[in-house]
Amino acid sequence: MVKRGLFTGRFQPFHNGHLSAVKDILKETEELVIVIGSAQYSHNLSNPFTAGERLTMIRMALQDDGTDCSRIWIVPVPDVHLHMTWVSALEGYTPSFDTVYSNEPLTRRLFIEAGYKVKAIRFYEREHYSSTKIRKKMLEGANWETLVPPSVSGFIKKIGGVERLQDLAKSDKA
Repeated sequence: MVKRGLFTGRFQPFHNGHLSAVKDILKETEELVIVIGSAQYSHNLSNPFTAGERLTMIRMALQDDGTDCSRIWIVPVPDVHLHMTWVSALEGYTPSFDTVYSNEPLTRRLFIEAGYKVKAIRFYEREHYSSTKIRKKMLEGANWETLVPPSVSGFIKKIGGVERLQDLAKSDKA
């Protein structure tokens, strides 16, 4: 069994596919570090939610799902914008980890080159569960709520997340 795994994402927003991945990873790890990437970005069309809001979404979704959160570390990490230093910068923000879980080609390559074991994540209905598609549905007024855990949907509504995204889309066109 892996002692501590690492799973990175922007989680804009945290959706059912992310939740499924976390649950799968926890089956083979003692602990999991969830890295909220691009932590310094918010209030734009690709990154509408703050790091604190994303952390809240993740924590709420895991708690509501009955996940043992004592096995989870959630760490916001800002982008470095220099690939050759990204892994070492991330290591400075997180507790140590043994294995990285990712399907993203650049992330996989950078961690492999840094000497980490990298494992693929099983995609869970990838055609539906994509943060980009969910944000698009929010902009279009289409049904997005069923694609995220109920607590995430409630939280996004509470903070006016859909309205924020729609306002950002208007200002982007101006």
